[in-house]
Amino acid sequence: MKVFVQAVNFNADKELVAYVEKRVSTLEKYFDRIVEAEVFLKVQKTSEKENKIIEVKINVPGDDLIVKKEVKHFEEGINLSLDSLKRMLLKKKLKPKADSVKKI
Repeated sequence: MKVFVQAVNFNADKELVAYVEKRVSTLEKYFDRIVEAEVFLKVQKTSEKENKIIEVKINVPGDDLIVKKEVKHFEEGINLSLDSLKRMLLKKKLKPKADSVKKI
């Protein structure tokens, strides 16, 4: 799986990019047909404390899964986003099996 990380309105340091790539690559355990992942790290210029936005787009055959979180810290946002994506991927993985059961 390819992981693309883009920082918007700031320069991300190498440690943050490495953390994001490492964490996102763990999604392959839950669904092995992931083509690529795009992660957008954005900083809004507001007075609010939760001014960081994480948007993760996972490209799987026939679908795109997108999660967007607004948080205080990028690490927290990545963890929350991945939790949501794990649930979505597991649901997607189980869905074809449920569809293959014939109704009588």
